[in-house]
Amino acid sequence: MTLSTADLRQKFIDYFKSHGHQAVASSSLVPADDPTLLFTNAGMNQFKDTFLGTEQRSYTRAVSSQRCVRAGGKHNDLEN
Repeated sequence: MTLSTADLRQKFIDYFKSHGHQAVASSSLVPADDPTLLFTNAGMNQFKDTFLGTEQRSYTRAVSSQRCVRAGGKHNDLEN
């Protein structure tokens, strides 16, 4: 069985949705409201305000497939 990247991504999202997670769209690669980041470097960035307690969400479990750029450290996308 061969899956395209899009099919595999959708299967991943569908699995977590079937287990009670809310599907959340990928956020921008350039964070709009976070001057501490040049690029989105992890899927958790869009939940920063939730973790800090300054934002409430209508769900407690989420799934997404977040675009990101890692421009340093162990997982440096710019050198690959």
